[in-house]
Amino acid sequence: MEDRTLENAAFEGKVVLVAASSVGLGFGIAQAVARKGGKVALASRTRETIDEAAVALRDSTGSEAQGYVMDATSPDSIAKWIEDAHTHFGRIDGLVVNAGGPPAGKFDKFSDEDWQNGFELTLMSAVRMIRGVLPIMRAQGSGSIVTITSSSIKEPIDILLLSNVFRSGVVSLVKSLSSDLAAEEIRINNLVPGQIDTDRVRSNDIFKSDQLGVPLEDWQEKRKAMIPMGRYGTIEEFGEAGAFLLSDAARYVTGATLMVDGGKSKTVW
Repeated sequence: MEDRTLENAAFEGKVVLVAASSVGLGFGIAQAVARKGGKVALASRTRETIDEAAVALRDSTGSEAQGYVMDATSPDSIAKWIEDAHTHFGRIDGLVVNAGGPPAGKFDKFSDEDWQNGFELTLMSAVRMIRGVLPIMRAQGSGSIVTITSSSIKEPIDILLLSNVFRSGVVSLVKSLSSDLAAEEIRINNLVPGQIDTDRVRSNDIFKSDQLGVPLEDWQEKRKAMIPMGRYGTIEEFGEAGAFLLSDAARYVTGATLMVDGGKSKTVW
């Protein structure tokens, strides 16, 4: 069990729901929150993997972590996750909106069904998760919501058309809601990963290296050379940024988009 004294127990007594958190970016945020004394309600499609993640967090941090099966494309599944977590913990102080991204590909590849699936997975999952926790946060008089989005909202990625389109919609949703919710002491922000070393990024690297006909290692070295810090980020680094936005340390931050990308983005806004 880790010693939390250096973390100042920033989330002591607080409960954070983290979607798509059995591995990767979601797990990174859940881990950071748990290390700071928070209780976490993890969610993933697969019972075995989410239970393993919950056990790992409990063992490594000493904080309470519960795993729930949740399908981000299902309204009923999202509602049940929120209801069950609220019943178990008695409160919800934070929500991390997250879901696996739509498949890679360019415009001519996608059918109407592909577009509809991307809409449900990326945009409507965010709408439904946020809508589900707002009554609880309003009754408590406070809350913090963070959406995990993509650098494609700043610079569209050529092989991720579906992500480019629907994640931009999530950012517009967050900005619109931020002014409406501010008076109720509910904050909502976006967190943008750059090249973080996750299974999703490795899969995209494999797709692109195969497309170009170059060795994977050569493609990854080329990608790293485009990042001012010269490397991919870690899920721990990303998780700390997410915990910051969820915490009271960011209590005057809402409607913002925080880039965690090693300085790669060249956009001003």
